[in-house]
Parts: sequence; C-alpha cells; structure tokens
Amino acid sequence: MTYQETCNYLFNQMPMFERQGATGYKEGLSNTLALDEHFGHPHKAYATIHVAGTNGKGSVSHTIAAVLQECGYRVGLYTSPHLVDFRERIRINGSPISEEYVVNFVNEERAFFEPLHPSFFEVTTAMAFKYFKDQQIDIAVVEVGLGGRLDCTNIITPILSIITNISFDHTQFLGNTLAKIAFEKAGIIKKGIPVVIGEVIPETHTIFEQKALEMEAPIFFAEDQREVISAQPLPNGGMQYHTIHYGDLTGDLSGIYQEKNLNTVIVALHQMVQQGFLTISKGNGSEAKGFSDFCEALKHVAERTGLMGRWQTIQDNPKVICDTGHNLGGWQYISQQLKRTPYRKLHIVFGMVDDKDVDGVLNLLPNDATYYFTKADSHRAIDENVLQQKAAQHGLTGLTFPTVYEAYKEVMRHALRNDVVFIGGSSYIVGDFLKNCL
Repeated sequence: MTYQETCNYLFNQMPMFERQGATGYKEGLSNTLALDEHFGHPHKAYATIHVAGTNGKGSVSHTIAAVLQECGYRVGLYTSPHLVDFRERIRINGSPISEEYVVNFVNEERAFFEPLHPSFFEVTTAMAFKYFKDQQIDIAVVEVGLGGRLDCTNIITPILSIITNISFDHTQFLGNTLAKIAFEKAGIIKKGIPVVIGEVIPETHTIFEQKALEMEAPIFFAEDQREVISAQPLPNGGMQYHTIHYGDLTGDLSGIYQEKNLNTVIVALHQMVQQGFLTISKGNGSEAKGFSDFCEALKHVAERTGLMGRWQTIQDNPKVICDTGHNLGGWQYISQQLKRTPYRKLHIVFGMVDDKDVDGVLNLLPNDATYYFTKADSHRAIDENVLQQKAAQHGLTGLTFPTVYEAYKEVMRHALRNDVVFIGGSSYIVGDFLKNCL
C-alpha cells in the first residue's frame, strides 16, 4: 500500500471515534494490552509525561515538549486529532513520523492486529509507542485521547501526570456531571507519581484529592501556586506574560486561554526540576542556560512542535484567525477574545459536530458578526442548514455552504481591510480550512 492507501485503511477499516462518534469508541484496555504485549512493552524504554483534561491539553503538551527539546532531550510527542496529515499525531523533536514507517508498520503488523478488531486509536497508540522506542527517544509527552481511566494511553507509568481542567465534553462516555468527568480524568493518576492539576472547582477538587490520596500520589494545584500574574496579547501574535519568579516572558501561542495553560506548564516544569530533568531558575551556569532554554522554547512552541490552530493568525488585512476550540469551555475564552479584537466587521465561518453542547456554544457567539455556516468532511458534522436554524434561535444570521472551502471563498469575496475573519467551532472545520483553503 502507498502512504495514502495506508491512511485510508486506518481511517476507514477501523472503528474511529473522530469519524463515527459513539460507534467508533472502544471502551476498555484489552486490545491495548494485547498490542503492548505483542510489541514488547515499548513505552517502558523511555520516560513519559501523561497529559489529560477537557481543554488545553494540546497546548500544554506541545509547550512542555518544546521546553524539553530546547534543553537537549530527544522528545516524542503523541497528540490527537490531526488537522491536516495523520503524521502530525506522532512526532520526534517536531518532525512527524515518516510515511515509510506508517506504511511498514501497517503492512507488517496487520496480520496480528486485524483479528483483535482494534479501534483506529488503539492501533495508532501502539504505532506511536513502538516508533518512539525504535527511534531511541529520551522522553515522550503523551496526550490522552478521550477521558483517562480507560484511555489506551493509560498503560504508561509516567514521571509526571497533568490534568489541565474539567468541563463538559464527551458526556455520553465520561458522565453528565463534572464530578463524573473528573473521576474519569483522574484515572491517569498513578501510585506515587506526582500529578499537577491546572484548574479546579470545588466538586472536581475533591475528586482529585481523593484519587491522589488513594494512589499516594503527591498532588499540586497550579492555581494555588500561581506563577503567571497576567497576560496580554501582542499586536503581531503571541502573548506577553508577567510572572512572579521569571519576570516578563514572551510566548508564540496566541489566545487568552494560554495564560492558564502556561501557569499549568510552569508548575509541571517545577516538578521536573525536582526530579532532575530540568533547571529553569534564574542564576549562573547551568541554571542560567536552563532559564534561557525555557524562554527560547516559549517563543517557538509552534515552530519546534508543529502545533497549529490555537488562535492562529493566517494573514492580516483582512485578519484571518482560526482556532480549534470546540466545546463550551473553549468558547468561553474564544468569545471573550473576539470581543477584545478590534475589527471593522466580523465574519465567522462556523461549524460543529453533533456530540457538543451546540446551544450553549451558540449562546456565546457574538450577534454582530456575519455567519457562514458550514460543515466539515466528517460523518459527525452537523448539517449546515440545521446549524443555521439553531443559530437563528439565538439571533445569529448567515448563509449556508456545504464545504469549508466554499464558505471561506465566499467570505474572502466580502471581507475588507480591517475586517476580521474567524474560522472555527470544531477541530475538523479548522483542519478542512488548513488543508483546502491555504
């Protein structure tokens, strides 16, 4: 098979949550354990950091990977979903897994894994863990796929666990209360392994404390160790942060939500300092170099790791921005940032998938924007006409387009200098935009 044929096989022949929704989700670890046994437990050959959470885990994972890479480590990074190319999911020092490795892995191993009837994510996780071992990495940053307790990444024993935050998402699998969702995410907490919690509310705080106590795991709440005092968006993208111990820092990732993400990252890095992996404090010699590496990494996270779609500015005049925020928690920040963004006129290319709180998100959208309702190339995408009707109930009006490409082509016919064009509502909308419109 060619690389594209191999990708089509992975996408179409295996249950895939991102494509199918509930029918593509496989609960339990039996297939994962069988694959892990078959490949000789490759994840035990290197250190790992495990990152879970409803929102922010992608930014946190990529930022930590960038810092470790800048400090001289050979760093694996496993994240999902991809936006343009499958290979984005599996990277070493920012470079995607090779097409040749993907093809060879599937050709050589399908006779073993096909009888298991594994999910797409189970096979992809096995591929990532084996690839990292074959490439002799030092450490891998592993992002949870969905939930935590029963996620197939949860076979690792990391040096550090991180849970960014909890909000409502994937409630059909994780539960319909924040406490139930927190319980599933807390499943990544391992015996004796430190865990950093980015954000909590009283009902999730209790869940995390109880699980950490049960597992005898040191627990650190980032909000109680506040390092980032404030943050301001920079005119040309990125953020300026004011911190307690590190002075002013510049980050290339945009989005006001990055303030809390960076605070979580710094508290996590403090734990890695305690374990001897890093030195990032201001000082002389190795400490000064460690701090310099840390600052340099923050300025180049996207470049070092290939991260896309986090309040990403594509062009100016008109300013075109895309963001992968796709649930109520994410849109609480995006809607605030849109209000703070100056524009002559706001255009929004918008689509969602069917397992989200659509009305909750629509309620947060600005009513002074012109909307271009569309759908991503996914079976889970909400029909653009249905979305238009739902939006009308919230006072939002606009035209419908069957593809993101057609919606974007239309918006660029009308957008003028000093206008803002925003593309989002779903990771798949952003993926279609980056793949087909640039």
